[in-house]
Amino acid sequence: MTRRPPRLVFLTTAAERQMRRWIARRGSAHAAAHGQQRNGGQGFGAPAAGVLLHLADHPGATIGEVTTALQASPAGASGLLARMERADLVRRRTDPDDRRTVRLDLTPTGTAALDDVRTALAELNDRLTDGFTDDELATVSRWLEHVTRTLS
Repeated sequence: MTRRPPRLVFLTTAAERQMRRWIARRGSAHAAAHGQQRNGGQGFGAPAAGVLLHLADHPGATIGEVTTALQASPAGASGLLARMERADLVRRRTDPDDRRTVRLDLTPTGTAALDDVRTALAELNDRLTDGFTDDELATVSRWLEHVTRTLS
């Protein structure tokens, strides 16, 4: 009898969906705790958290650079960045050396939200890795990196 392989695509997709929901719930809780109505009162989700993290490491990144880092479509990134700008998380500025280039920076509100994102992601990582050995986590990491490379 042949053993059926694990349903890795389904399991990976389901896990990603649950992580996005968890991050969105934390973003909504952050917005409510701070009396803010981000993204139409929905808080911020995983893509917005990704923008905050990218801009923290790459201040003044261009819209194209942020889009690439998020692996997003230009239209999707544009809408997300517009919502984040309205929520005072990021600001756009014209590049002084090339007026056609728009750069993005975190606002003080965005920096405060970034602290909450980092705290939430540390908690999420702790929850997801609890009960696994370093060797098991290394195997999972290696497999996820393999999937990313294989499908790029």
